[in-house]
Amino acid sequence: MVIELTETQELTQESVREFAEKEIEPAIDEMEEKGYIPDALWRKIGKQGIFGIRYSEEYGGSNLDVVSECLVAEEIAKVSLSVAFETTMQFFQSTDFIAKYGSEEQKEKWLVPAIKGEVRGAFCLTEPGGGSDLSHLSAQMEKDGDEAVINGKKTWTTSGPMADYYIVGALTDPEKGARSIDWVVIDSDNPGVEIGKDIPKIGLKGTQHSEVFFNDCRVPVENALAGIGEGNGYPYLNGILAEIRVVTAALGLGLTRAALDDSMDFAKQRVAFGKAIAKRQGISFKITDIATRLNAARLLTYRVASIMDEKGRNAEECSKLAPMTKNFSCKLAQDAVDKARRIQGAASFSSESSIGRYFCDSGALLWGGGTREINNWIIARELGLFD
Repeated sequence: MVIELTETQELTQESVREFAEKEIEPAIDEMEEKGYIPDALWRKIGKQGIFGIRYSEEYGGSNLDVVSECLVAEEIAKVSLSVAFETTMQFFQSTDFIAKYGSEEQKEKWLVPAIKGEVRGAFCLTEPGGGSDLSHLSAQMEKDGDEAVINGKKTWTTSGPMADYYIVGALTDPEKGARSIDWVVIDSDNPGVEIGKDIPKIGLKGTQHSEVFFNDCRVPVENALAGIGEGNGYPYLNGILAEIRVVTAALGLGLTRAALDDSMDFAKQRVAFGKAIAKRQGISFKITDIATRLNAARLLTYRVASIMDEKGRNAEECSKLAPMTKNFSCKLAQDAVDKARRIQGAASFSSESSIGRYFCDSGALLWGGGTREINNWIIARELGLFD
């Protein structure tokens, strides 16, 4: 490690690494073929305590820190980015809103079983016309007596077809745009919920992403987690983005490690012109470049995670460092996979090679935690280049 870990952090890292190798790795082929994480594996992840890593012991969690979140994300991503993506969504966006704003009754209904792995949550924000540009969201929520009525279409919803409930972002005042976003939790069996098409993907084949429609969907007003039109939803979203970006950077670290390990193993075994290609500069220098940049990315990622733990998840300096971290680590993951493909040559083009899966999966890191362009805009603003 590039930072000194506590005993708890070391035990967390070791236990998740062993779990990923024992339980997740053997299931990869089945997940890739079927296109989703089986319920049995999902429950095992819950029993491992991974979904409750951020939450109070009162609700079945372990109340660990951001460094631990990153360790978990990195170790699972090294084995399967599909599982890591869906797992981090469950222990973050799909549960955090309920933990922060939900009543005790709502926490018992949704948060506790989600932590146990008994149910799946889904986070619905992205729309066909609004993703990075939140000002063009069109989903709306309005109050009608003691009910909230939600209308809108969401897309790229992780776990959409398999979710038991949805955390939905909707506008309460379209004239105010993104600043009127509020959040509501909706059960999947609500008659106003319609699952749209499953989105075919070139990567993350072990997860499902789909459209979800909300058609005059009615829920109790209390299901609006930050209130309706009270101005709480948008600041809260901004408040978790830095943490999301650092955890996404950790996903990039895991994928980079996988590509590096595969590259080294292949280069040591592949013989060309009388000796292992690992002994040739053209190959070995590609590997050393990945290893060097991986160490730099890990230093940055875990330093920013440590700052969040020392000064709070919304520490001021992290508004600049978090997008830097996400961009650097995720760009490295793509570069590492590309170099791994060049090292393996034609062998990497085989469907039997894990490098092909890494290559397709790495594209998801472009938009997870904010696109590179959006993050660069934030960095420029924080540097004082413009208002």
